[in-house]
Amino acid sequence: MGKIVISTNVTLDGVVQDPDGSEGFERGGWFHQFVGRKDLEDWQARETAEALGVEALLLGSRSSEWFASRMTSGDGAAVRVSPEWADRINSLPKYIVSSTLAHSRWSNAMVLNGDAAKEISELKRKVDGEILVYGSYQLVRTLIEQNLADELRLVVFPVVLGAGLRLFDETSDKKPLRLINTRKIGDSLVFYTYEFAQG
Repeated sequence: MGKIVISTNVTLDGVVQDPDGSEGFERGGWFHQFVGRKDLEDWQARETAEALGVEALLLGSRSSEWFASRMTSGDGAAVRVSPEWADRINSLPKYIVSSTLAHSRWSNAMVLNGDAAKEISELKRKVDGEILVYGSYQLVRTLIEQNLADELRLVVFPVVLGAGLRLFDETSDKKPLRLINTRKIGDSLVFYTYEFAQG
């Protein structure tokens, strides 16, 4: 049985929008602005170790394109990521949830374009191990709302933006979580791991 793990970077006030500044959000670019070299080195080591321990990726179409543009080789696109991390991400089976995408530019990718909750439930039955979700905030909200997410991993960046798209939006009900682990990454980042309390 698969386990869906949401793994994301977030500001102290919960903003996930435009971490690298490429979307043009006026408060974007926070990923690199408020941390030092050691923070980013330790962050990358954590991301690499995490990717090495999963069996598949589950992404929305926009996040799939964003990661593909940075991870695929041949055009110098594996920028600012370790080769080991990029190689692992490229080699993993990828499931892209999209109602508009016909195919993905990534290898080992399958587009899920039917009923998202049904297809993801089936995916959890097929995959033995962790299914990692990066970015994909609309998808993340669906996973949480449909009680399909099993674990939440947050890397909290030391900044309050005061505006921007947040990870959590309105839900139909309370969503209790259980803290599993907390640790510091580098000098400025904090990593939290939560389990969703199902039922």
